[in-house]
Amino acid sequence: MTLADIEIDLSAGRGSLDLREVVESAARVLEDASAREIVSWAAATFGDRLCLTSSMSDALLIDLVSKVKPGVDVLFVDTGYHFAETIGTRDAVRQVYDVNVIDVRPSRTVEEQDRELGPRLFGRNPDLCCFLRKVEPLNRALEPYLAWISGIRRDESSSRARTKVVEWDAKRQMVKINPIASWTQEDVDAYITDNGVLINPLHYDNYPSIGCAPCTRQVLEGEDPRSGRWAGLGKVECGIHL
Repeated sequence: MTLADIEIDLSAGRGSLDLREVVESAARVLEDASAREIVSWAAATFGDRLCLTSSMSDALLIDLVSKVKPGVDVLFVDTGYHFAETIGTRDAVRQVYDVNVIDVRPSRTVEEQDRELGPRLFGRNPDLCCFLRKVEPLNRALEPYLAWISGIRRDESSSRARTKVVEWDAKRQMVKINPIASWTQEDVDAYITDNGVLINPLHYDNYPSIGCAPCTRQVLEGEDPRSGRWAGLGKVECGIHL
């Protein structure tokens, strides 16, 4: 089977499409493909019903996808707790890249959440806070699309070690594409350098993995790159990729 054999009818309604067959075939064919080939297949297959998500830790994925699909929708979940540097990176991305950045916001502001559920929910119940401020808003924002592109990699954590380049997102009933799943940190660094990719300036201050400000700390020399996320809370994922 080749990529030419993996086609879908975009005129069909989302509920009537059997996208799982597409996922199984594409995952096999594209496993050893380059990131650009994977993105090219996704763009050709899903057209305007394809988007990507970005935490604005860097613009690597944005750079990669926009070169294949200019004007692509980029979903940025604005939790209300981001570092100023993250918001600044988002604003810079809007100016530099040919993409359509869409701010995705929770149904409650931080102030409303504090009034209804008490202050500092992120410290008392981080799973609930992540669900309300990240997972649920993104789920709503993804509804118009058939597929979404993520920048997760197998080497980031044990929970991501079995990530496929194309997966069935059962929770959202859509296709999830991970074009850099097999990349190492060295691959990431080389792409950023070679392509002059925008990165969040917090990376220069020992923040290799950047989330919300209250739940992200600097990483000490020798620590795991993601150890600064939810430190001391026994939590390793926000829930978006589970």
